[in-house]
Amino acid sequence: MLIFKLEKDSPTPLYEQLYIGMKNAIIEKQIEVGTKLPSKRKLAEFLNISQTTIEIAYGQLLAEGYIVSKPRIGYFVEEIDELPYVEKDQIDVQYEPKQRQIYEHNFHPGQIDSSFPFSTWRKYAKDIFDSSSKELLQTGEPQGEYVLRSEIAKYLYQSRGIICKPEQIVIGSGTEQLLPMILRLIENNTKFALENPGYSAIPRIHLQNKAIPISVDDDGLIVDELEESDANIVYITPSHQFPTGAVLSAARRTQLLKWASKGNRYIIEDDYDSEFRYVGKPIPALQGLDQNNKVIYMSTFTKSLMPSLRVAYIVLPNTLLQKYKDSFSYYSATVPRFDQHILANFMKDGHFSKHLNRMRKIYRKKHDKLLHTLSTYYPDIKVKGDHAGMHILISVPINKTEEELKQQANDSKIAIYPVSEYQLKPLNYDQPSFLLGFGGIPLETIDIAIDKLMTCWGIKKTRVEI
Repeated sequence: MLIFKLEKDSPTPLYEQLYIGMKNAIIEKQIEVGTKLPSKRKLAEFLNISQTTIEIAYGQLLAEGYIVSKPRIGYFVEEIDELPYVEKDQIDVQYEPKQRQIYEHNFHPGQIDSSFPFSTWRKYAKDIFDSSSKELLQTGEPQGEYVLRSEIAKYLYQSRGIICKPEQIVIGSGTEQLLPMILRLIENNTKFALENPGYSAIPRIHLQNKAIPISVDDDGLIVDELEESDANIVYITPSHQFPTGAVLSAARRTQLLKWASKGNRYIIEDDYDSEFRYVGKPIPALQGLDQNNKVIYMSTFTKSLMPSLRVAYIVLPNTLLQKYKDSFSYYSATVPRFDQHILANFMKDGHFSKHLNRMRKIYRKKHDKLLHTLSTYYPDIKVKGDHAGMHILISVPINKTEEELKQQANDSKIAIYPVSEYQLKPLNYDQPSFLLGFGGIPLETIDIAIDKLMTCWGIKKTRVEI
């Protein structure tokens, strides 16, 4: 007869104690495979417990495959695999979730201001989450909801001079998802060129060390260098180069479009923060100048609305549309349909334009205060890329490495981002250089953040009389 120690005063139910004891005995081969187990009545009498307790324990063993029931005969121990049966409390795994460092001031270039029309957005969300929208429970169009693509097409025409149809637009959850799709649309044996320095996520998405780095100067991408390479696709941020802030000059725009017009070549134009320009007129999009269907336009709502929305889009040239339909018609859209309709209605009723106008004023004030603080009190700091976007590039006249200066800032609870983190191939700079993102820093603390950063680097504050 099976002997198990059952503690009737234990908080663990008797059936569970019996189940665990029998299971362990089977796993440890104390009960041989094929052994017939005592009947429920006999075991209940022997252990002085109810038959119901035995029945529940046997039932659990049967459900998990430790025993098998043969009608009118009884229960028999089943043969089991050696490995997987381990109790959770026997697994000694030490897992500590990584603690995110808390900063007093964070100069990350991707952060945005917290001024957001929550009440308006909530209204549209409330309206769409209703039984009248039950069709949105089903899978939508692979390219994204037509109503949103229509609003994006209107917006691009009004703001960037881009003439396109909703049929040319594909909506996705981000650059990371859309870029591999673009590369699949273009013939095999592609050679991909990237700005250096450039958007750091791109090499990690798909290309690793295969990308061809093309240098950038004050006029943007050096197209002569691109022409000397064997690249046939180039990813570029022409209106506000990331991270240097350079604008691709008119001469190089023409040169780049001529380069793309030859053979199977394409330009991927990332217009990631075109909404925010503080000096002069908006820079025209390359796509609007393209006469040869060679520019694939890409943008997101990350800076204009919020990074967490995860809505990006591309405008495909007409020459790639059929190939897209052939290759991706079976895909599902990666942005929830409800979110797409909320955004479409938000745009259709003019709230997106109002929000952009409001944010331009906010970012302009931050931009101007940042530059005023640096030029007035820290004149030795060199500034680049200060005409647009939500970050600037600074050079620091200190004989230390970027890593040393970054660590000093971190020790003072300041997050700062070296330009070397955005390089595909190492570049030599005369002085350590950093991105200063001002989007997420409150206007009233910008000067405080700059003063604390300079203090931790040992740069004295001096007043420059103008």
